[in-house]
Amino acid sequence: MGTWLIWLLAALCLYIAQLGVILWLEHRKPAQLTAWLFIAFVCPIIGFVAYVFLGSEFTRRKRIDRYRLEAMEAAIGRSDQVREAGNAGNPQLAEQEKLFAMLTALAPFPITARNRTKVLTNGKETFEAILLALEGARHHIHLDYYTIRDDGIGRRFQELLVRKARDGVQVRVIYDGIGSMNLSDAYVEKLRSAGVQTSCFLPPRLAFFDRRLNFRNHRKIVVVDGLVGFIGGINIGDEYLGKDPKLGFWRDTHLRLEGDAVYFLQELFLNDWAFAAKKKLEGEAYMPAHRCEGGERVQIVSSKPGHNDQQIRDVLFAAITAARSRIYVTTPYFIPDPSLMTALRTAALSGVDVRLVIPGRSDSRLVLLATLSYIQAMLEAGVKVYRYEKGFVHAKVMIVDEMLATLGTANVDMRSLYSNFEINAVLFDEAAIRRLERDFMDDLANSRELSPEAFKRRPRRQKTAESIVHILSPLL
Repeated sequence: MGTWLIWLLAALCLYIAQLGVILWLEHRKPAQLTAWLFIAFVCPIIGFVAYVFLGSEFTRRKRIDRYRLEAMEAAIGRSDQVREAGNAGNPQLAEQEKLFAMLTALAPFPITARNRTKVLTNGKETFEAILLALEGARHHIHLDYYTIRDDGIGRRFQELLVRKARDGVQVRVIYDGIGSMNLSDAYVEKLRSAGVQTSCFLPPRLAFFDRRLNFRNHRKIVVVDGLVGFIGGINIGDEYLGKDPKLGFWRDTHLRLEGDAVYFLQELFLNDWAFAAKKKLEGEAYMPAHRCEGGERVQIVSSKPGHNDQQIRDVLFAAITAARSRIYVTTPYFIPDPSLMTALRTAALSGVDVRLVIPGRSDSRLVLLATLSYIQAMLEAGVKVYRYEKGFVHAKVMIVDEMLATLGTANVDMRSLYSNFEINAVLFDEAAIRRLERDFMDDLANSRELSPEAFKRRPRRQKTAESIVHILSPLL
């Protein structure tokens, strides 16, 4: 037998072994399995190495188990009291009881009853509200962001945080290692020199060979004195004020919170801080008794990488399947997993008015192609799909009947649902739901509805590109 034949057989055996490993580790996730097999088939060695470091369930489980161990005991006292009170019983309308019970079972945080919320539309209103709250801080400021930029609005935050730290307020900032990879050392050093405590969440020390690279903290959390909190889609950067010349007007949604729900924002921040900074924060000062007399019900829902940690996906699924009249969804990236895809299609086929707003222009051409690859199936089921044309829509909102709405950091895509650390709020207050619905109708007025017939006639080259990207979409 020639030497070349021996080498060929050895390479073939190695290739089959690589595919076998991927099949064994990803057999419970058909979409991810197909994507990784495609990559391994096209790039046998490089594809398998990328899978080992970025995609394997074994790597993911090992890493996140460590996260749980380090962060499990970081949050204290007050949130446990609210959890017990919330699960003890809230006033519920008869038709909502089953859904409330399901949501409580799906997520570790209860539906809390003593809250006051304010929906914030777009960057200007959001930044003004956050900066005003930071100005009033007396004990601590906690920021947990995916992206912080050293630009105009970023420096406004920097100056305020420096001043508050010098005034004796405890200031802590978490920023993601990939989302904020362009944040300058000088920016961070100015914060630290003033006494601001900073921590980079999973810095990519080994670049693409860091097995943690795939797990990103996509949360945007602000907590002031344990009493006021913010979450939503808006990071700290000038583009959220519409200053990106490519994307133009930036459409987004954020939320201001007071009351019991803030304890769970704080709990998640303390978890992230314990993991990123290797420091645990304890004491009543971080979970103070509040005097909020609001009667709005809110549930905080979080998710993180791990086999059993997709609470946001589960809550979205439960809400969709409970819909009776309408479902309105806004998302910048639409790459649903099979369960959400089926739920939305089934709702539309059963007569529910399902409407989906996606970008007309995007900050990622590849992700936009992936999004469009799912649209044909939605249109065929009767879902009304709209492409936002005023600028770039980045809001992550879903409204179900008059029953509930959810907003936060999670996109309807597999990265948000499976690989990122995310946070959403589920709102049950009629006024908040109506405000979000008004914003949605405004978005429809600035959007173009896709005709099923016209969409079918898009160029063959476009369809081919979508089909290729669709295979990889679970990894985007």
